[in-house]
Amino acid sequence: MSDDVKGVITWLYYRDLPTAMEFYENIMGFEMEVDQGWSKILKIRDGAYVGLVDGEHGYHRASDVKPVILCINVRDADAWHHRLIENGLDIEEHPKESERLKIKVFMLKDPEGYTIEIQETLSGGFSI
Repeated sequence: MSDDVKGVITWLYYRDLPTAMEFYENIMGFEMEVDQGWSKILKIRDGAYVGLVDGEHGYHRASDVKPVILCINVRDADAWHHRLIENGLDIEEHPKESERLKIKVFMLKDPEGYTIEIQETLSGGFSI
C-alpha cells in the first residue's frame, strides 16, 4: 500500500496566515508549491510538505493549543541553528545531543506557537 503514497502534507491552522507564510518561506526557506488563497502548500523536500491554512476557512479552526510538533530531520543541526539566528530568530536553545535517541536536536516556535523540532541523526540512529 505504501507504494501508492506520493507524499505527505502536515496541515497547520493560523489566525494570521500572512505572518505564517513569511516565516515558513523567508525564515525556514520552504518553497510555495500551491496557493489556494486560504491555504498554502509549501515544499520542505520531495514528498514532504507543510500546509498553512487560514483557521477561519479550513477543516479545523486556529487554536491556542498546539499539540503538534513539525519535526524536520536535517544533515547539520548546527548549521540550521546558525542560519535561523542569522535570519532574526531568537532561539535560546542550542543543539543538544541525545545519546539515547541518537540525535542532535533543538526546538523553536513558529509565529503562532507551533513547535518545530530540528534534528540531525547521529551515527547509529534512525535515518530518514
